[in-house]
Amino acid sequence: MADAPITQDVLTIPRKLPEGPVNLVGMTRAAMREALIAQGTPEKQAKMRVGQIWQWIYQWGVRDFAEMTNLSKAYRAQLAETFVIEIPEVVSKQVSTDGTRKWLVRIAGGHEVEVVYIPEEGRGTLCISSQVGCTLTCSFCHTGTQKLVRNLTAGEIIGQVMMARDDLDEWPVPGAPKDETRLLSNIVLMGMGEPLYNFENVRDAMKIAMDEEGIQLSRRRITLSTSGVVPEIERTANEIGCQLAVSFHATTDEVRDKLVPINKRWNIDVLLEALRAYPRGRNSERITFEYVMLDGVNDSDADAHRLVKLIEGIPAKINLIPFNEWPGAPYKRSSNNRIRAFANIVYQAGYASPIRTPRGEDIMAACGQLKSATERARKSRKEIAAEAGLS
Repeated sequence: MADAPITQDVLTIPRKLPEGPVNLVGMTRAAMREALIAQGTPEKQAKMRVGQIWQWIYQWGVRDFAEMTNLSKAYRAQLAETFVIEIPEVVSKQVSTDGTRKWLVRIAGGHEVEVVYIPEEGRGTLCISSQVGCTLTCSFCHTGTQKLVRNLTAGEIIGQVMMARDDLDEWPVPGAPKDETRLLSNIVLMGMGEPLYNFENVRDAMKIAMDEEGIQLSRRRITLSTSGVVPEIERTANEIGCQLAVSFHATTDEVRDKLVPINKRWNIDVLLEALRAYPRGRNSERITFEYVMLDGVNDSDADAHRLVKLIEGIPAKINLIPFNEWPGAPYKRSSNNRIRAFANIVYQAGYASPIRTPRGEDIMAACGQLKSATERARKSRKEIAAEAGLS
């Protein structure tokens, strides 16, 4: 029996605040307004105060209420008594020889997740996590060998973006000339976890990232990657509106059931039906099909021909990912010649088929390699292969 979806209800702030300081990071504008009113801010002023505080937190990166100089000193002191502005704590940082950065960050409860920044010419992409661990157990993914611990809150998700901007020293200075150059120009929800099993928190965090009075990233600069949680795909188009990527990885249900077990719940035909409906709501923007290249598993010419047949009629590009091996992995990377042959078949059918250059492999920061450092149990190669149905 397939695992039931792991979701988290929308959290709202009641008029009566809980005991102890309340973190403003991750609140929606509506929730922040309610929190300020509960703290004592007059209702007629609350919307304006939200706008002011929002800009300080998300446009300027300010964490100290005392620095919010367009608020009175008395009001700043009141805020400091009730609220905090906190983001995940950096435990460690590694920098690859290719410039990729990987941070291990600690969240509430002492749990840890990994965040990766990939610098490229003219852009910089931040790969963020949405869960501690993962419920999907995809057999080629290192994160999938770690059980789900919990969903991240909206504050912990957007906090990863804020942490990266801290480390990149990219917060603008109030009053300084606007600089359009961005070191962190793109976000991909491709880290630890299945974003659509934590939909509300992911949505609220990405709304903050896209807010025009905050971090100001275009929805076209944000890509959400799902393994195929079909019921939430339409919601993603309507409520987030970001770019969509799908961890596809196989052209038959038999193989995909082993690689991506969620396929047993929503198989390839059901998934493709949902994807065909997605672009129509978003100006026919292309869906990215992520396809990890596994030697002798899914990399044949027949697989390539089946793939282009399956996605016929879907505005798409195929992102071919050379498998990034990790200790105990039950698969091997396809040869360069095999990957090129596969890519050529896809290209000749009229689809873009870029081959992703592995980044950060020397620090275990490449696609599919992320795993919390608090997860100490390491399954043997034999155990992982058995779960993947390969033994």
